[in-house]
Amino acid sequence: MHTSVSLATDCLTSRCSRCGELRRAAERHGVSRTESGGIMDILEHNKVAWDAQVDLGNRWTVPVSGQDIAAARRGDWDIFLTPMKAVPRAWLPSVERCRVLCLASGGGQQAPILAAAGATVTVLDNSPKQLERDAELARAHGLAIETVRGDMADLNAFRDGNFEIIVHPMSNCFVPDVKPVWAEAFRVLCPGGRLLAGFGNPIVYVFDQDLQAAGRLEMRHRLPYSDIDSLSPREIFKLREAGTPLEFSHTLEDLIGGQLAAGFAITGMYEDRDKPADKKPLNDYTPTCIATCALKPKQQGGG
Repeated sequence: MHTSVSLATDCLTSRCSRCGELRRAAERHGVSRTESGGIMDILEHNKVAWDAQVDLGNRWTVPVSGQDIAAARRGDWDIFLTPMKAVPRAWLPSVERCRVLCLASGGGQQAPILAAAGATVTVLDNSPKQLERDAELARAHGLAIETVRGDMADLNAFRDGNFEIIVHPMSNCFVPDVKPVWAEAFRVLCPGGRLLAGFGNPIVYVFDQDLQAAGRLEMRHRLPYSDIDSLSPREIFKLREAGTPLEFSHTLEDLIGGQLAAGFAITGMYEDRDKPADKKPLNDYTPTCIATCALKPKQQGGG
């Protein structure tokens, strides 16, 4: 389980060697400076923010229906890594009796469907309210789902080779560094296991987000983007006050090349767009989401 680091403001402004060590520890754990000279614990902020998103009805927090679960038990099911396109069935030919990790995937969407289709599912998420969505459906429908609160970039709650499939829908935009996510996913998959991941096209973050919401495209940010480093102090303050999750873009080199560097072989890929109801003008020009299927190679002589 990831342990958050929090520091007092005076430590961050001190020049003593002890505070230098604390600052470096903070950086390793995703803790950043704020506009006031203090620090922001990204993991904790996003936990609280995603709990709030559950209350607001964010689309990634709306659980599947009882009818969807009943259909999955009959073999009629789909899951989504990105907003519009279902995962190709060739990527998941069978999940019956498979050990599946739904990684940063709370919200009662992927896990209940996979459990109803016969998998034994563990959901890891940073938001207690997102996890409760899955737990509620598990209780109501007798599904084999375990929920674990934790950090997608630190899976030390699980042993090596613990899972056969990892399902990781669009969520790694909420961590500053995606490379540890791939490394940990590789470690906890068994040889021959597969990682199904969805993530945003980095091009989305080039544009001013407020203007996009108003229907205009105006280039503003250099990539890779970070709410912490790319926005003004006033904008960061507004995000904090609104309880909005903090986001970070990642390079394609880290999103795709990072999987290869972790040891995966990428065997499938598709692009997708946000839903028309989101009214994002960039949708009219380019796909805004990517999904990949990656395999952990089998060990020599089997696995």
